Amino acid sequence: MVAVLGFNREQILAAVRDMYTAVACEPERVFHFPTGRQACIFVGYPEPWLDALPATVVESFAGVGLPFRAGVIRRGHRVLDIGSGSGTDVLSAARLVGPEGGVFGLDMTAAMLDKLRGNIERAGVKNVRALEGNAEDIPLPDESVDVVTSNGVLNLVPDKRRAFAEIFRVLRPGGSVQIADIVVAKPIGESSRANPKLWAECVVGASIEDDYLDLFRQAGLVNVTVLRSFDYFSGSSSADTRRIAGALGAKAIEIRMSKPA
Repeated sequence: MVAVLGFNREQILAAVRDMYTAVACEPERVFHFPTGRQACIFVGYPEPWLDALPATVVESFAGVGLPFRAGVIRRGHRVLDIGSGSGTDVLSAARLVGPEGGVFGLDMTAAMLDKLRGNIERAGVKNVRALEGNAEDIPLPDESVDVVTSNGVLNLVPDKRRAFAEIFRVLRPGGSVQIADIVVAKPIGESSRANPKLWAECVVGASIEDDYLDLFRQAGLVNVTVLRSFDYFSGSSSADTRRIAGALGAKAIEIRMSKPA
């Protein structure tokens, strides 16, 4: 087992699974981060877009932005969604790629995968496949997708360098990446990083923005562009979460980048 700042990466992953199992199974519950349809609207999803999805898809949404602002998905593309959850972005991508394209929804939380499979069936789509796994070890061949998308997930990954290398590996030459994620402006203390529960709540696993963007460049990705940044945690129901996020300068960013052709 790999240690991360004095605690076990398996503890981080277990805490993340527990948190998102609750989001899948108890969508009516109030969490420390925005969830559900109101969260979709808060981060920028158009309401007609949401109306086209089954309610059971949107109710467990826990993304932090609108990665589709990048505008890189085209008809016929093969898309990988890392941390697909209940399927808001998966099914949105499925509409964009059309029946001649395909979408893989990758998640490590069994309850979310079960919910995703049910939502795929409810939506009646045939071009989506649910995959079990995580960002550090993507179960797809090299150069197998045209676009990688992710929404509020990579900040939860203990080994970001490995995850970004995996994104580069599965992306075809000339392919694109669209991501919404959490970054911070100030270093996070080791006592906070040593709390798996705080990792699962999206703050302490986050990187300083410049470091985060540089990790993508080091993985080989180019044209790394921040499209939008905003105060995601202003939508939190928890005063403590808003205070901690504010002290760290935590915010959401939406990014577009590509793999050299």
